[in-house]
This record gives sequence, C-alpha cells and structure tokens, in this order.
Amino acid sequence: MNLFKSTVGRKILMAVTGLMLVGFITVHLLGNLSVFAGADAINAYAKHLHDLGPLVWVFRLVMLLLFAVHITFGVQLYLENRAATPDNYAIQKTLVTTFSAKTMVFTGLIILAFLLYHLLHFTVQITNPEISAQNLPLVDGHLDVFTMVTLSFQKVFISLVYIVAMIALTLHIFHGLSSWVQTLGLSTGSSQDKVTYIGKIVAIAYGLAYIAIPLLLLARIVK
Repeated sequence: MNLFKSTVGRKILMAVTGLMLVGFITVHLLGNLSVFAGADAINAYAKHLHDLGPLVWVFRLVMLLLFAVHITFGVQLYLENRAATPDNYAIQKTLVTTFSAKTMVFTGLIILAFLLYHLLHFTVQITNPEISAQNLPLVDGHLDVFTMVTLSFQKVFISLVYIVAMIALTLHIFHGLSSWVQTLGLSTGSSQDKVTYIGKIVAIAYGLAYIAIPLLLLARIVK
C-alpha cells in the first residue's frame, strides 16, 4: 500500500507503467508504419488484429488501466507539489531541468485527450463516419483500413490533431525515457548519462516516425 500512498512509491509506479506504455507505443508504431508499405500491408495488419477477437480488447483495457494509473498519479504528484509551495519565492531559484520535464503533466493531459479522440476516430469510427472503414467498400472481403487512414490524414484538421499530439508524446517520453533509471534508484553517474542520452534519441526517433505518418499523407507524398 505504501506504493500508492508515498511519493516515492507513486513515482516508481509511474516509471514502471510508463515503460510498459512505451512498449505499447513501440508495437503500435511498427503496425502503423505498415501504411508506407501500401494498402495490402496495413490492411493485412488490421485483419490480423481483427482476427484476434476479444484478445485485442483485453489488451486495450490493460493499456487503458496502465494509462489511468500513470496519469492519475502524475496529476496527484503535480497538485501536491503545487500545494506544498503555494506562494512564489522572493528570489526564484530554478534547478537544472528541461522544458519536457516542466511540462510533463500538461503533455500527459494532451495525450489523454488525444487518446479519447483516437479511439473515437479509428477504433469506434464515429468522428468521421463518411470515411470510416465500416462504411467503405470491402477489399477482398476485408475492411479497407488503408483508404480510411489516407482519407483521414488528407484532412488538415485531423492531421494537425495527430501532429500536435505526437509532439506532446515526444516531449513526454523525452523526459520519461531519460529519467526512469533515476526514479527506480538504479542510476550511477555514468549510467545515468548514457540512459539520458539514449532516451532522448529514442524519443526523438519515435516522434519523427509518428509525425511522418499524418504529415506525408497530408502532403500527398504517400497516396
């Protein structure tokens, strides 16, 4: 129970759930990048997920639970820190930190709002019914996910929503991937520097890969 009550315990849970969520976005990214391999590739990927049946929803529910724990404790710790120092100091001393570290709670909330939109858009398919795979002609008896994705990201608003959200995700994991070792108490001077460097590189790579999908489709480079 101390994990849920103490500051250190909740930070540890945030680090662990955060790493598990990074694993999820890694698998999700690999699947999404299949759009660049053409219609057959991403439609086959979508069919494979559909064929898993209830297992997909069990996996999604587990991911949502991890996300709920992660963001709930994040908001709690942020509010507790704010409550502990309600007044501004006469002389403000800022410890060495980064923009991504200072905005973790805000980027987390942006990601939460995006997740809800993303589920309504591509999973439930109710935000843009005119281009949802459920309402498009079948391809070889299967849903045409490729056309749904390309038509979606050819709309400026939808692409901008995804790009902004992926920028927030990049900033969020930029700090998370470079600080988890320290949070779990596993760091030494040299190892922490290496983890920080690798974490930042990985975060930027993920961000660029995720942003490339709506950006290239919006620019009609991928059709």
